[in-house]
Amino acid sequence: MKPQKALILALLALAACAPKPRQEEKTTKLYTDRPPVEERAFVSPAVDAATETIAEQITHPKLREMFRKCFPNTLDTTVHYAEDEDGRPDTYVYTGDIPAMWLRDSGAQVWPYVEYANEDEALKRMIAGVVNRQFKCILIDPYANAFNMEPLGLANDTDLPKTSPYVFERKWEIDSHCYPVRLAYAYWKKTGDTSVFGDLWLQTARTILATFKEQQRKEGHGSYWFLRTTDRQLDTKCVVGRGNPVKPVGLIASAFRPSDDATTFEFLVPSNFMAVTTLRKMAEILTTVSGKPEMAAECTALADEVSGVLRKYAVVEHPVYGKIYAYEVDGFGSHQLMDDANVPSLLSLGYLDPEMYKDPIYLNTRRFVWSEDNPYFWRGQAGEGIGGPHIGIENVWPMSIMMKAFTAQDDDEIRACLTQLLRTDAGTGFMHESFNKDDADDFTRPWFAWQNTLFGELVVKLVNDGKLELLNNLPR
Repeated sequence: MKPQKALILALLALAACAPKPRQEEKTTKLYTDRPPVEERAFVSPAVDAATETIAEQITHPKLREMFRKCFPNTLDTTVHYAEDEDGRPDTYVYTGDIPAMWLRDSGAQVWPYVEYANEDEALKRMIAGVVNRQFKCILIDPYANAFNMEPLGLANDTDLPKTSPYVFERKWEIDSHCYPVRLAYAYWKKTGDTSVFGDLWLQTARTILATFKEQQRKEGHGSYWFLRTTDRQLDTKCVVGRGNPVKPVGLIASAFRPSDDATTFEFLVPSNFMAVTTLRKMAEILTTVSGKPEMAAECTALADEVSGVLRKYAVVEHPVYGKIYAYEVDGFGSHQLMDDANVPSLLSLGYLDPEMYKDPIYLNTRRFVWSEDNPYFWRGQAGEGIGGPHIGIENVWPMSIMMKAFTAQDDDEIRACLTQLLRTDAGTGFMHESFNKDDADDFTRPWFAWQNTLFGELVVKLVNDGKLELLNNLPR
């Protein structure tokens, strides 16, 4: 059944309220079961079986129940599978309590299910449908970050310039092009299915390449600008929608961060690193599957250029940590030393690309961002971690704690992260967007599917890495 505009508007209104537990609920456990099978948005026997197989190995009662609920949360609550007029899979994925599809979030939400695609034909088609829908979205508007299921025109009424009624938000973020390629590449490598790499893919690949090149700003500012009437400084762009000037040194400009906050200096370093790995994946697909060596060579050349320029312009000498990567630079010499919790972040570079562990500058950066030298690192009575300006000061994002655990090479560090995650769910059994550093019951977004599924992904990784004993011996 197609969603009605009135229903979606009602859901948006609820999302804007960002409900939190009432004071009297703070000492009451709020664990609830998964939705009944008949009420789940999508059912995968393979994911359900994997969830139970892992849960049965976990003897820590709270961790076991949180994993059971969090890992399938994307499937249970946000996946809407259909087929287009040609019979091709077409999957729309809500971010959670906001009924719109972010290219970044949707790619990350279904990412851990790729592992089970060969065991479940319906799951395989669903993931292929996400890839197909993401490619279609990029072609609708390559500068948009979030989309409506249908041409409903749901968007901020003040946004300029006006765009397609399919677009929910038009904030240019490099990672909006990276996550679809990451998912498509992993899907292909796991299943061998090349059906997602037809004409739609070739058009999308050309569009991604053209957009990245335009946003190098070598031929002027380019076509993108964005304005919104708002009381939040980072919800719009300065300089009449164009953002602060950059020196065209070869990096790719990103008007907004993965948090959907505006960049201060347009060259967002973590997203440029992700663009490099994305372009290399594109080159491999274009060579091996598409038979387009010339386009593949363009991707490789751009990846090489951006990679080289990052080493020259993104590295800063810090008085405590030595050489580290800045979060943002402008090519003129200005830089922003911080990290934001949203992925791609500086901390998450080792999660997105294991090759980063060979880079001593990344390891120095990792120490910097998890310290009070990072202006968006918070430590309090409830916990510690990285936040960002999107929510406000003193709010920790569980996503940052998960990224620390994903990139940790020390069991004590992993144990500390998991202990904190278990203690900051506010009794709900779910992850949240953020929590106050001094009171985990003061949280934002009770239904944020990416965080839930990411928590499940972390547990699966640790079990696969032989860390089951660590999991079972966490404090209770």
